[in-house]
Amino acid sequence: MERNKLRLIIESLLFASDAPITLKKFQEIFPEIPPKELQELLSKLQEEYEGLDRSFYLREVAKGYQLCTKSEYSEWIKKLKRARPFRLSKATMETLAIIAYKQPITRAEIEQIRGVDTAGILRALLEKKLIKISGKKDVPGKPLLYSTTPKFLTMFGLKEIKDLPTLEDIEQLEEHPKPVISKKSSGNPEEFPYPQTPVPNDENQS
Repeated sequence: MERNKLRLIIESLLFASDAPITLKKFQEIFPEIPPKELQELLSKLQEEYEGLDRSFYLREVAKGYQLCTKSEYSEWIKKLKRARPFRLSKATMETLAIIAYKQPITRAEIEQIRGVDTAGILRALLEKKLIKISGKKDVPGKPLLYSTTPKFLTMFGLKEIKDLPTLEDIEQLEEHPKPVISKKSSGNPEEFPYPQTPVPNDENQS
């Protein structure tokens, strides 16, 4: 296939998808194209969008590629979608952070760290597909193990779970507080790049 035509087809797939497309998925669609060539084309697209100073960009997230609108345009997109800002309560964020850093982890282990019941929060996170049941721990009672999902990576703009900030990074931020914001961000740390699935507030969770 001619290289420019392939580039345009890849671009159309990215526009049509509402979730990151993995390199493996691209390989399934284009079995005759070497993976290295596909990756080079995707990198070229990233550079091209940057150079054109467009309202969107191509990011590598959740082990895939996704077209996202720059967050400075989120105000206008919210008017189109009539969606509430994507927010999670402090309690939910604390639970999600524990799972992200300690996964796979049981409910009892989470509650031992937080000191409160987390049944409602875990149920809400499962419904939002930010966490998943990843197995059972090999101890008496076989408690369920919880881990984060690709949607979690997408929401926080992470390529892989290892891209989470280290505990040392967090300690430094606490000593010298400043917002950790992507260079694509408008400056509001509560705003996430579009597209993403709006999630209702759950301030009632404990």
